[in-house]
Amino acid sequence: MCCLFGMIDYEGRLSARRKQQLIRILAKECEVRGTDAAGIAYNYNNHLHIYKRPVPAHRLRLKIPQEARVIMGHTRLTTQGSEQDNFNNHPFYGKAGEKSFALAHNGVLYNDYLLRKKHKLPKTKIQTDSYIAVQLLEQQGALDLQSLKDMVQQVEGSFCFTVLDEDDNLYLVKGDNPLCVYQYPQSKLLLYASTEEILQKALKKLNWQLEKPEQLELSCGEIVKIDCLGEMSREKFSFGQWGYRSWCNCRSYYLPYSWEGEVWDIRETAGKDDKREEDYLEELKSVGRAFGYTPEDIDYLLNEGFLPQELEEYFYSGII
Repeated sequence: MCCLFGMIDYEGRLSARRKQQLIRILAKECEVRGTDAAGIAYNYNNHLHIYKRPVPAHRLRLKIPQEARVIMGHTRLTTQGSEQDNFNNHPFYGKAGEKSFALAHNGVLYNDYLLRKKHKLPKTKIQTDSYIAVQLLEQQGALDLQSLKDMVQQVEGSFCFTVLDEDDNLYLVKGDNPLCVYQYPQSKLLLYASTEEILQKALKKLNWQLEKPEQLELSCGEIVKIDCLGEMSREKFSFGQWGYRSWCNCRSYYLPYSWEGEVWDIRETAGKDDKREEDYLEELKSVGRAFGYTPEDIDYLLNEGFLPQELEEYFYSGII
């Protein structure tokens, strides 16, 4: 249960001090979804900068320059790859063709090993499942709406991605995890975080005199590209049949769902691939550890009648 956050100062109206204040408060509020590590990315002096540390966001010593107009951030709850090895933390650096970019991910991907094998991607010291998204974009040699679409239609699991390139283009990839975006047309400002509650708490603490925000429409299965001047373009993508989160009523292969009047008995398909189910359960137990549940706890709950996808959602929602 990591958290994405960030801002765009379209006309560079904010002073360095106010940018720093905004990002610090926003990052601190994001700790509710992860305290193991935190990091930000921004462009300055024609260079993409990434600063991240294995500490809670409130301990991150942020110094944001006046010229940085787009800032992308992440707070981490570790599920795979120790946060003490800083290369495992977000945002990740990548280079697609000649374009550098930073990528952050909220969610869990469980086919990273299979994709690395399928595409003959090189092994790296980075141990997190999220890094497969960087490798797929790098292999395509381009960063744009189409390459992002190709990437997200291959990964399996739960996700939202944010990507910042060296030209100050911010990409928001809305999968089945939450993401809330506020726009302030008069103030020429955009803010985003994984949940609306986080945004509202941060704004209350900031106590800035801003107009009422407009919430950006961002649907499950959509990619939005926003440049530093506020121009937007969009692309749709389809989910693979093995997605397992239900924030947007996406289908799970563990349950037959009624979908627009039809019943999808996806369990029959899943039964043909026991290895996928085993991999999912192993990943579920890995995620459960991050929330204080042992593999034995999860086995007990499954024996009590809970479904795997129910447990995964309960972990993230804090119900159990």
